[in-house]
Amino acid sequence: MTINPGWSVAAAMVTLMVITVAAHLVAGLRLERAVVVAGVRATLQLGVAALLIASVISHLALSCLLVVVMFTMAVLTTARRVEARPAAWAWTALAMACGIVPVLGVLFVSGAVPVKGIALIPIAGIIIGNTMTAHTLVGRRVFAALREEHGQYEACLSLGMSPSQGIAEIIHRRTPEALLPGLDQVRTSGVVTLPGAFIGVMLGGGTPAQAATAQLLVLFGVMATQTVTAGVADRFIGARRLLPADLDRALID
Repeated sequence: MTINPGWSVAAAMVTLMVITVAAHLVAGLRLERAVVVAGVRATLQLGVAALLIASVISHLALSCLLVVVMFTMAVLTTARRVEARPAAWAWTALAMACGIVPVLGVLFVSGAVPVKGIALIPIAGIIIGNTMTAHTLVGRRVFAALREEHGQYEACLSLGMSPSQGIAEIIHRRTPEALLPGLDQVRTSGVVTLPGAFIGVMLGGGTPAQAATAQLLVLFGVMATQTVTAGVADRFIGARRLLPADLDRALID
């Protein structure tokens, strides 16, 4: 089974966009423009991505280069979302790489996934995207907590704790929250949802067993990369390496 570009697909997309915008207007959520912009961007970006993938998928070196570009864009996106200082972007990249590199290494070195562009690009894209999400959630949750509980941080310093210990007292309760969406996805797979890799294999003509196997590899990889990235980011934030500008000034010795 395949889904090909055409008038029926375009009509469905336009209808879904109208429903989304109408729901925002009725609910008064005030994100109508953002929804339309996001839809247009997604259409253009996926169109360009399709052309790029079609041109590099048969060349492993070019496929690897595309994965590097995807990783770079993920780092820039999550760094902006958490308002990290430009000097902290390298720490963002390192935190994400600590989760991504071992997971992709296990998947491809073990032979579980063939070392080919047609497998590398989608698998790496899923892993990178979920790693970006986990890093963003960690940053947004712990940075909000550090702003809201600055008095507790100062109290920790007054008790003789180091700045890193004071930060840890606040953020360690928040970091695990960033992992809950990913864990929920794993828990409900096959019961509440059929995730993307499963659907993709099925639409590509694979058997249900092949689809389930591919999805399990992806889910286990996502759990591993998100956990490692969240833990590393937690340490970097505690060491004041990965902070927005305002917290970098506020969390002084």
